[in-house]
Amino acid sequence: MRMFAQIIVDVPTMQTNQPYTYAIPDKFVAVVEAGMRVVVPFGKGSRQVQGFVVGLQDDYHGEVDLKEITDVVDVAPVLNAEMLELADWVARENFAFKISVLQAMLPNVMRAKYVKTVQLRDPALLETDAMLRDFFTDRFEVPLDDNHVTPEVLTALHKYARLGQVAINYQVGNRAKIKLVTAVKPILSAEKYDEIRQGLRPTAKKQARLLTYLMTASPNWIAQKEIIDATAVDYTTLKKAETNGWIQKGEIEQYRLPKLTSAITATEPLPLTEQQAHVFTTLSENLTDDAKSQTYLLEGVTGSGKTEVYLQAMATVLAQGKTALMLVPEITLTPQMVRRVKSRFGEAVAVLHSALSDGERYDEWRRIERGEARVVVGARSAIFAPLQDIGLIILDEEHDASYKQEENPRYHARDVALWRASYHRATVVLGSATSSLESRAHAQQGQYTLLRLTQRVQTQPLPPVSLVDMRESIKSGSDDLFSNELLEALRQRLARGEQSVLMLNRRGYANYVSCRDCGFTPTCVNCDLALTMHKVTNSLICHYCGYQEPIPKTCPNCGSQRIRPFGAGTQKVEAMLKEYLPTARVLRMDQDTTRKKGATDGMLEAFGNHEADILLGTQMIAKGLDFPDITLVGVLNADTTLALPDYRAAERTFQLLTQVSGRAGRADKPGEVIVQTYNPEHYALRFAQTHDYEGFYQYEMAIRKEWQYSPYYYTIQLKVLHESQTESARVAYEIADWLKPYLDLQTVMLGPSAGSVARLNNKYVYRIVIKYRQSAKLFEALDELMQAGQRLQRQKVTLLIDRDPVNFV
Repeated sequence: MRMFAQIIVDVPTMQTNQPYTYAIPDKFVAVVEAGMRVVVPFGKGSRQVQGFVVGLQDDYHGEVDLKEITDVVDVAPVLNAEMLELADWVARENFAFKISVLQAMLPNVMRAKYVKTVQLRDPALLETDAMLRDFFTDRFEVPLDDNHVTPEVLTALHKYARLGQVAINYQVGNRAKIKLVTAVKPILSAEKYDEIRQGLRPTAKKQARLLTYLMTASPNWIAQKEIIDATAVDYTTLKKAETNGWIQKGEIEQYRLPKLTSAITATEPLPLTEQQAHVFTTLSENLTDDAKSQTYLLEGVTGSGKTEVYLQAMATVLAQGKTALMLVPEITLTPQMVRRVKSRFGEAVAVLHSALSDGERYDEWRRIERGEARVVVGARSAIFAPLQDIGLIILDEEHDASYKQEENPRYHARDVALWRASYHRATVVLGSATSSLESRAHAQQGQYTLLRLTQRVQTQPLPPVSLVDMRESIKSGSDDLFSNELLEALRQRLARGEQSVLMLNRRGYANYVSCRDCGFTPTCVNCDLALTMHKVTNSLICHYCGYQEPIPKTCPNCGSQRIRPFGAGTQKVEAMLKEYLPTARVLRMDQDTTRKKGATDGMLEAFGNHEADILLGTQMIAKGLDFPDITLVGVLNADTTLALPDYRAAERTFQLLTQVSGRAGRADKPGEVIVQTYNPEHYALRFAQTHDYEGFYQYEMAIRKEWQYSPYYYTIQLKVLHESQTESARVAYEIADWLKPYLDLQTVMLGPSAGSVARLNNKYVYRIVIKYRQSAKLFEALDELMQAGQRLQRQKVTLLIDRDPVNFV
């Protein structure tokens, strides 16, 4: 019987959420399944692309002759029924194309690698065209890389392709490779090995060690390196053992497992406090075999032991044969959490985040998919981990903006977690000391169950917070980086052998450089942003697109030598600390110092071992740190996030200050927090000073209601980008006019207006913000607009539709 497949193809310029129908050749009828990757012809000529099979059918009523599947990439589906259904939902809810969602669900190496080749179809060409004779030499098909082929050859190839004398082919390669290592298998009995050992010469010590090892070794394949490490024999000894018939050699697959900087020691569950026990008991009532999907919002002050509750809840679902998934918001937090979780569950834990190598990520994905790993810890993308029978999903620091994907597909991990929990009838725990306003509002409305941990495990009080008015501090003689109060507090900790944490939410040496004579500030050639100074690399860098240039010695505008840095970054703060506190050991932690693989874990372990007195960093150090000797937290400039052009600026400032304050005084030593600010009267800082989440929540909710922002209204942001500012504005106004008939009376449209950064990556940005409560007609219009975005691409216009955006840059 003739069979047909519904396939979503990987063609960026022809994206659609409607699959194409292909005929399945007889040789693949018993092979092709939904969820597999296949290679199919697409468009004119011999172009081959990768696609995902999303459905099968046994009839086709169209009038067009169908093309056939060329090849099958997988021997088994890489996406199961849940993932295919989830992809539909994510694409629909986030105005994304399904192919981008399907690709996001898989490791990078499982995405197609396309190779373009040119094939000689008329050998007679080589007799008449010397240039082509040199190009093809003795081959009839040659890889075609436009960057390495001369323009003259490329012009000739295109001419001959039009005449049918050469063919341009597209091949799909699979980059996903398993790692194979040489392995050894014992093939004799223990008695026989002992007999051989007894007959050895006294000088054959290496052979004797090997035979002793083989006597008790597993009868299965063992990696050769493992044997060498265990016995200190060499490759020659193993080769001789193979020749003698003592062992068999072959190859086995070996996982590329992510490694931490030091070994992990197993731990046992800790006794729970009364509040922890109440929370765990409440969760356990829903962690049963007949559980229904339920979402809990766990609000726990910093140091209240949320992680221990997570671990014991995981153990409960694992005991029932189910699996558990835990997300942390930032890669920098992952090593700490992995250490905690692996110390409890060992090899059953897999790790997924973007800092892994492609090979490590691929192998971890396969361990999960095979059921060998039953607990997954990772950052945002780990929400797509191919776990079966999920019993528990945890989002730690659920308020964090990094759970929202900023690139296509623009999903929020929390929304995907709720969908997967519903699918598996699993429990969701959203944990935070400073819940997002949206999550707290859902709890107030009864959509989530609110649980609280109001006391620290050690019963220590939350640290007192002092606000230092830098306007007055500078008048009294301190500089603009360190107040006298903060410097004195740092000296006290050094004298007592205690540790301090300093946070400055900006990396680099200085915010920017500027000429004192003419006011010139070097800006990015691609973006309307001032370049950040990095002294170590002697460069100015754009933190948005990565452009960099050397630090100028004279002003490029007026020639003055009075071009100087303004503001401060972590590098400058580190240099100033060495001047003020020459005996202090400072550890700087930002994106520059943690870029190297394993750097974060190594730094935190060094700090935990008291190899540094002061940990200086950006907001990556605000969460998750749990060291008993941290008794001082200093925030050098609390106003950075307040200045963002975003209605969530106050909320993020409050959350950040509350989180970083919680690093102090977590054990038996009292803590102290000093916050330097130029806005000490701001309500976000005042509520953070008293650790008053309830007060902040009520105050901020009143503002949001008045200004019609989330959680009272939902938000859509549309961005139009083009190399011409005029064209970008024109398209944005056309879109706004087209959308107006689809808006109801309660819906508010803001804009079009230029982006807060007018130009990014050489494209001018215009945006429209829509605040709405009802979505049916609006979503239909936006879906139609998304499809129209394909036509706009041909005009070099980029249209982005972002549902519930987390930033408005």
